[in-house]
Amino acid sequence: MRRINNLLATGTVAFALTAAPSAWAAGTIAGTLIQNTASATFSSGTSTTTIESNTVSVKVDQLIGVAVTALTTAPATVGTADAVLVYQVTNTGNGSDAFDLTGAPNVAGNGFNATLRTVAIDTNGNGTYDPGVDTVITNGAASQAIAPDASIKVFLVTAAPPAATDAQTSQVRLTAVSTIGSGTPGTVFAGKGTSGVDAVVGASGGTANALAGLISSLATVTLTKSATISDPYGGTNPVPGAMVLYSILVHATGSGTANSLAVTDAFPAGTTYQPGTIMLAGSPLSDAADSDAGAASASGITVQLGNVAGGSPDKTISFKVKIN
Repeated sequence: MRRINNLLATGTVAFALTAAPSAWAAGTIAGTLIQNTASATFSSGTSTTTIESNTVSVKVDQLIGVAVTALTTAPATVGTADAVLVYQVTNTGNGSDAFDLTGAPNVAGNGFNATLRTVAIDTNGNGTYDPGVDTVITNGAASQAIAPDASIKVFLVTAAPPAATDAQTSQVRLTAVSTIGSGTPGTVFAGKGTSGVDAVVGASGGTANALAGLISSLATVTLTKSATISDPYGGTNPVPGAMVLYSILVHATGSGTANSLAVTDAFPAGTTYQPGTIMLAGSPLSDAADSDAGAASASGITVQLGNVAGGSPDKTISFKVKIN
């Protein structure tokens, strides 16, 4: 101590600190060795001397962090076709980390809870779900390791449940949890970080989630059936020999489409179908199962209406039977 005091009294002393941090948004990369050495330069008499302290080394711990963003910002339409919701998962920590990915369609306030068909990771980076190309994982399974500040896109493929009605809204949550650990910020997982350093839970708690929306686009079909009777005596009495003209009004509502709509009607007991009487919107259909929409069998009729959009004009199907 006396020697140092003498140096301070008789010369000039300068100190320099050296360090080599990395400049990342996530912070200095985990496992980076930060070295620090002090030096002093002084004059004593006619000579100038430089001395150095011992070097102190600190290896940077891993800070665990994650963010989840819904890239599907407007509600996706789900109905006859599935809807794909897109999310981005970003490693906001300073070391490589993987994250358990869980899609949850049961969110408080939903008009309906969607059916989760698939969880997939964007393999080719185009932001569009490509079946057979993108990596499908089990719901709740881990992603690949993600570098610090890097992101992946995650797809949740959803379907409308049978109970959904037209124009209902819903949300689906994607949650990402660090596979290293999560919990209260500041929690330490000893030796679990990159290069064996400790891992420390950051401000996110090691978990994050985001919600993306759905809106159902469905069609509802109603059938209204009526009968007109003509008896052999010029009246309308349902006596043997009377003809019964059955009419079926097909009404479709909603913003979606009823795909492959087929209307069937069985011939009632005690009657006999009158061949060639099937009509659709006033135009005759053949009884044979051929290129037109109608067909008649020993048990009843079938009329194929195809894809019928909600709100399209009503369609009327008719046919005749005779009371035995």
